[in-house]
Amino acid sequence: MDKIKIMNFLKLFKKPNLIAAHRGDRSQKPENTLSALVSSIGKCDFIEIDIQLTKDLVPVIIHDDTLERTSNVSKIEKFKNRSPWKVSDFTEEELQSLDFGSWFNHKYKPLLTLGKALSFVKDNHQFLNIEIKDMSSSFKDVTVVDIIIDMISKTQTEHLILISSFYHPYLSMCKKRSPKIPTAALQKYQHPNMLIDYLHTLHVDAYHPQDMITNQKTVSSLREAGFFVNVFAVNKTKRKKELFDWGVNGVFTDFLET
Repeated sequence: MDKIKIMNFLKLFKKPNLIAAHRGDRSQKPENTLSALVSSIGKCDFIEIDIQLTKDLVPVIIHDDTLERTSNVSKIEKFKNRSPWKVSDFTEEELQSLDFGSWFNHKYKPLLTLGKALSFVKDNHQFLNIEIKDMSSSFKDVTVVDIIIDMISKTQTEHLILISSFYHPYLSMCKKRSPKIPTAALQKYQHPNMLIDYLHTLHVDAYHPQDMITNQKTVSSLREAGFFVNVFAVNKTKRKKELFDWGVNGVFTDFLET
């Protein structure tokens, strides 16, 4: 991966065989932490992270909607009666008291906020795919979108960002709020009916299907329709090559090559 600074994410997609660091360099560092982002530099074309909101509406980087898998929350006495430890039930201050690294390599890592992640990619001229997790059961859609778009705007990182989500209503709202930021529809298990028409209604720039539902015919039809295609999560070299041969723009992987 070269280090040439590219103007924006859509120009990045003009390059072939893109590698995306899935939750950062998660095979070497605790996922979605600053150390995972740092370790990704020079090993990928862009980094993917997951966004959720805290109880006090701070966007933080974490994949699961609960804290148990990637933190020590279940071992903290004052939090033991708050199972299942939903992210949205904790304030940022409470989350910052937790350890998000020892589960992985016995080394303490603090929670990463979106603000710090955006500052990092800006300083390092690194492209970042922000996946907005489905928070529709906890927060109004407009609240989620406004907070994230406002922070991207405040940090002047629009040119480095791609927004994706499995919860597709966010994507249309993001595009309306900030037309210059590319968006991508995430999809697993099966494709939506009338896929190409459906993506047009969302006004997305890209489609991110799960590997198990990706085939050559679908890739060809998407590329012919003008959509970029990035597949998750692909960890076998042979499969990566096959997907690239089909015309896939990029793959998300858990194992980055040095």
